Amino acid sequence: MTHPFFKKLYDECFDPLRTYLFYRSGDEALATDICQDVFLRVWKRKPDLSWDQLRGLLYKMAKDQYVDWLRKEQVGQAHLETLSFRWNNQDPQAQLELNELKLRYEASLAQLPEHQRTVYLMNRKDGLTYKEIAQRLNLSIKTIEKRMRVALQTLKKQLQDGTA
Repeated sequence: MTHPFFKKLYDECFDPLRTYLFYRSGDEALATDICQDVFLRVWKRKPDLSWDQLRGLLYKMAKDQYVDWLRKEQVGQAHLETLSFRWNNQDPQAQLELNELKLRYEASLAQLPEHQRTVYLMNRKDGLTYKEIAQRLNLSIKTIEKRMRVALQTLKKQLQDGTA
């Protein structure tokens, strides 16, 4: 696949593919991420296919990647729902403190700048390595490390101070 051919494919198919993914997911950022990843994979593989076959491949890859993301999300949610903290003494005060800590954590997470929150969640929630995050966001590993370090420092400080 030559560069001009890929550029034409990207220019003509990116927005419709992203729209397709947006309609399926309801999440614009997710749709854009998946779409970019699909085009990156096609660029790396350079398949020798006709225009119609390539368009079909793009949509098939996008659908498959979205379904994979959805499965991971559902498994993660199911896991969270099955988690329960069990206290030996069933102390109501300890349960109240745990709930308050959880609320402060969620508030602190929401206050992080988007670029730090994204890296933090990709690592902690999605289980991606810094290298994988760097590749997906098209950033250096050092940038990912710094964003993660600052995010962790901010969360720790806010949770210790109770300033969330």
